[in-house]
Amino acid sequence: MVDSPPTIYDVAARAGVSTATVSRALNSLSSVRPSTRDKVLRAMEELEFVPNAVARGLSSGKHWILGLVFMRAASDGSVLGVEEASLLYTDIVIRGAESRAAELGYSLLLSSADEAHPSGVSALLNLTGTVDGLILLDRVLREDDIDFLARRLPVVLLAGRGNSTTTVTVRVDNREAMRSLASHIVLVHGVSRVGFVTGSQESPDSVARTVAFREAVVEFGATINDEDVLRADWTSAGGELAMRNRLEQPRALPQAFACANDQTAVGVIYALGAQGLRVPDDLIVTGFDDITLTRYFNPSLTTVRQSGSILGEVAVDALVGMLDGSQEVQRTIVLPTELVVRGSCGCVEEPQNPPALVRAAPRHHRAG
Repeated sequence: MVDSPPTIYDVAARAGVSTATVSRALNSLSSVRPSTRDKVLRAMEELEFVPNAVARGLSSGKHWILGLVFMRAASDGSVLGVEEASLLYTDIVIRGAESRAAELGYSLLLSSADEAHPSGVSALLNLTGTVDGLILLDRVLREDDIDFLARRLPVVLLAGRGNSTTTVTVRVDNREAMRSLASHIVLVHGVSRVGFVTGSQESPDSVARTVAFREAVVEFGATINDEDVLRADWTSAGGELAMRNRLEQPRALPQAFACANDQTAVGVIYALGAQGLRVPDDLIVTGFDDITLTRYFNPSLTTVRQSGSILGEVAVDALVGMLDGSQEVQRTIVLPTELVVRGSCGCVEEPQNPPALVRAAPRHHRAG
């Protein structure tokens, strides 16, 4: 006869506590003394007891599942299509969220949306009976739909204007990030005319970065013309197309283009190279995110570093805090960024020194 697997009753008997105490220990409740919890965990290990997630859910009213919804990009078959579809930065955020969720005893359920999805919430409403709360990445839903959803379960936004009374927003300090980048381009490299390549038009992050960069460029004494603010969509293919369209215009290019994210910068540099323009000799190009891949480009990409994994971790912490009611809800959480100066702006990193220790290299622009 095959022995049946150990139960919560066996654990309670081995630890010398009640089954209610075992349940509280499994759910990491503060009412369980550390010594008692250690005794329960030791009994579980000795018996090789595996907690039943369904049973935990029934006893606590939780599913122990968090949902994370992201936008998926459809590859268009271009040279950069494979890279576009890989959603590099999104993947970093997801990994950070999954790791933190696991530490807190939750599973992470992923769901994707396409460009047609923000018109409604029907697909996400199907998740409300499955998950305890939702993390929504950039552009997943319109603001009025988000409020509708947030009345049904806790919602954390990654990117947003931070003025919602029903959700928590976790974002980076876009204004300070773009100000530091504009300062470096204009004041360190003496650039007098700058351009910018946006992300998606519906994205709060893209809007914030565009506005902040334009304001900072003017503050530091340079100019940025409307024709040099190019519209893209966060993808390399979108950056490539935006720059190809700009290259077809007769007016000379500015001396530098800052991009709303690194993937866009990849496409911009690709399009410039196809026309025989070299970065940084002919044009400065910068990004935002500091995805690992761009450190190995030639030249490596000057960018703004934001930690996607930390963004994911903080989003999970915020969502679990809403679920537990363990602390006062902070509606907007703003994370710092760091300017990382590399070769694409014309700076040369000193060997074996931190990225901040750089020197400006002289360059001669062909662009006007």
